[in-house]
Amino acid sequence: MKRSIYTEEHEAFRAMIRDFVAKEVQPHFARWEKDNLVDRDVFRKLAALGVLGFDIPEEFGGSGDTSFKYQAIITEECARAAVTLGHFGVSTGIVLPYLLNLADDEQKKRWLPAVAAGDIMLCIAMTEPGTGSDLAGIRTSAKLSEDGTHYVLNGSKTFITGARVSELCIVAARTSPATPEDRRHGLSLFVVPTDSEGFEYGRKLEKVGLRSSDTSELAFNEVKVPVENLLGKQDEGFSYLGRNLPRERLQIAVGATASATAAIRFAKEYVTERQVFGKPVAAFQNTKFVLAECATEVAALQAMVDKGIEFDDAGELTPADAAKIKLFATETAGRVIDKCVQLHGGYGYMLEYPIARLYADTRVNRIYGGTSEVMKTIIAKDLGL
Repeated sequence: MKRSIYTEEHEAFRAMIRDFVAKEVQPHFARWEKDNLVDRDVFRKLAALGVLGFDIPEEFGGSGDTSFKYQAIITEECARAAVTLGHFGVSTGIVLPYLLNLADDEQKKRWLPAVAAGDIMLCIAMTEPGTGSDLAGIRTSAKLSEDGTHYVLNGSKTFITGARVSELCIVAARTSPATPEDRRHGLSLFVVPTDSEGFEYGRKLEKVGLRSSDTSELAFNEVKVPVENLLGKQDEGFSYLGRNLPRERLQIAVGATASATAAIRFAKEYVTERQVFGKPVAAFQNTKFVLAECATEVAALQAMVDKGIEFDDAGELTPADAAKIKLFATETAGRVIDKCVQLHGGYGYMLEYPIARLYADTRVNRIYGGTSEVMKTIIAKDLGL
């Protein structure tokens, strides 16, 4: 089905990104996956294209207000090539909005120009061992010093993406005890330089997929965080996290949809060329029916995701809508990509084929950003259940 959300300007941007992926990503991607790190200079090259400054005001070196469609195009083009840009999407699409929405003028002057230039990459530390989707259970603590000049941060985090190639980490920590009436009370957000004394890296975790990005355990041992690095107001961190999650979930849905679209293309190419019993695999009715089903599901999914992108641009993307989009996108992509792997036969399980990377990378979409079960809970609550 023809999509209608992109203009000629968007398609010109797409052509630029497709060229960048071909020249600056694909030749190095196998090494990035082996090292679990993207070359640091690739982010500065992206900055030169202006794509690290989305929504950053021009006075701070950015491009000003920008539609999320541009970030969606980057995600789509990476999926088309079955590659990823490390934690680029986390830094620009998920973490940067916290600074844009919560930082005061002094903080914006201090951080945003370097973010736009690619000199500062961002990560966020929410998940802890034993907390997962239950952010109200965060135990990492931040205590205000007696002289009121800094907070002292202690605790640990896990599953933190991009921490080893980031200069700043937004850390969710408890500044006040939860109350019996509200377990969410007392969380705050802090912007912590990753070179701070006491900011320690634990294990680099080995993932099934998304291997071009590092994922680590973190520990905070008496880390001194200046009061000037408190993001927003003290004790209101949970509401800030909830406010930014719809965009994060939309971004995951965009990636899942793009991966499913790419999987169909890879499968179509493979079954057209692969000969079995003297004829192409594509000649068998089962192959035709499977790909027809996949194409129909993804067409419906794409329409839903595109509507979500338009809602986001209009500032109308609700938590419930984002949950519905993420749930449908990630579950559908899982089914479609699995079918496309099956059509590849044994080769679909070999990492030299892009379909295998899509299969490994896509599975986590139903877990991070809120599990499918959490999405169903949000949707049910919206239904009044």
